[in-house]
Amino acid sequence: MAKCAYQIRNSLLFAGLLGILTAALGISLAQSPEPQREQLLNGLRVLLVPRPGDSNVLIKLRVHSGAAFDIAGKAGTMSLLGELMFPDQVTYDYFKEEVNGQLLVQTDLDSINVTMQGRASEFDRMIDTLRVAVVNTPLSPENVTRIRDARAKALREKNPTPADVADRIIAERLFGSFPYGRPVAGTAATLQNIDRADLMLARDRFLSPNNATLAVIGGVDQRHAMRTLRQLLGGWRKSEELVPATFRMPDQPDARVLVANYPSAQTAQIRIATRGLARGDRDCAAANLLANIARERWQKLLPESASTFVRHEAYTLPGIFVMGTEVDNATATKALEAAKTVLKSLVDSPVSPAEIESARNIQLRNNAASPNENLAKNWLDVEAYSLETPSEQLRALNALTASDLQRVAIRLFREASFAIAIVGNADSLKTHISQAGAQIEGEQSTTAGAPQNNQSTGTPDQPKKRRTFVFIDPKGSHPVLKTPTPTPKPD
Repeated sequence: MAKCAYQIRNSLLFAGLLGILTAALGISLAQSPEPQREQLLNGLRVLLVPRPGDSNVLIKLRVHSGAAFDIAGKAGTMSLLGELMFPDQVTYDYFKEEVNGQLLVQTDLDSINVTMQGRASEFDRMIDTLRVAVVNTPLSPENVTRIRDARAKALREKNPTPADVADRIIAERLFGSFPYGRPVAGTAATLQNIDRADLMLARDRFLSPNNATLAVIGGVDQRHAMRTLRQLLGGWRKSEELVPATFRMPDQPDARVLVANYPSAQTAQIRIATRGLARGDRDCAAANLLANIARERWQKLLPESASTFVRHEAYTLPGIFVMGTEVDNATATKALEAAKTVLKSLVDSPVSPAEIESARNIQLRNNAASPNENLAKNWLDVEAYSLETPSEQLRALNALTASDLQRVAIRLFREASFAIAIVGNADSLKTHISQAGAQIEGEQSTTAGAPQNNQSTGTPDQPKKRRTFVFIDPKGSHPVLKTPTPTPKPD
């Protein structure tokens, strides 16, 4: 009896702590202050959250065009442009040593993000530093050559892990020549194709105030902030014509399993992916929860794997829903079958309330940035993707039901086309997959990383390393979700 009472008390205590944590996370998001919205004459949108008494300030500029706009064959252009906004290490040292903060430039598929943090008393100097970067971007021939060559050298010298190769292959396999299939930072080969004229063109087309939003959060008075912004950023020339995010949608991926040879690998990296949803899609939050639930279910079916993940990556256009794990070569077929079971279960039956609550808590805990950074990111997302306010997003997240998740699972997986890739020792993998009744359709060898039919994998400047790509078509049906018709053989 005493033991039972003890277990009940512990269960109640755990539930109480979990409820407090969830409530705290929810309140933090729900009560995030709505910023004051301003706009300069040149079109720069400004989000202000003054916090009197705060000794620090966060400035975050988002340029609403990212690596998706890289020209074919010149991947890495927008990322390189972002780095060239602050080409000298002395600027980063200034933020670290003089401002007691940091400077960070990050480029993704949708945007270039510049984050400045430091003492509020240094606000004017921080904005002046930003002014130089955006108004007089230092694209001198010397800067371009130095930064580009340094990045290309770093990529050449980097030895990609099997996981790195698998992540790149699955994106290329799913998206083909579509921009989302290219690496944001580019490759050593594509960087060498970029010249100063390309960067100047990208700057003129995309780095403009009417294609950007600036968030300011911290101990800066609203009047002082706007006066400084008008004085220092008012001369930033706007673009007369913005480039819309319109791309030809990718073709359906090849349904056959792609095995990429990594001779020294002792295990197999498995990736299974299908098209996801756009960031502005009303079902995006449900897709994120489904990713959390799928990971938990897949992990239970693969207890021997400690690196299982499932991600839903959403962008301006529909992104990627990807499952990944690392297993022994002999377990590769089991991992694929387990993934098939998980996705089928999400389509065929509603998830449990406990799974929804667990997935929701994981989603709320995923953001580990500082409160000011979270606040800036959330409101910049609202502006970029035309989202509801953060508090409304939280209410929508809490209102999701099992039927909502099943409806979205059907939308994502029932008629979906999947890309599947396995990275490891090809000889061993072929043996194990063949034992499972798979049929080898053909074999293709390429130089590591050299583009050939969108199957590039590694660094393009290492011709001595070769990887073999083996296309495997399991008998009977699609290896992830069963389809009534077999995959057609290539011409």
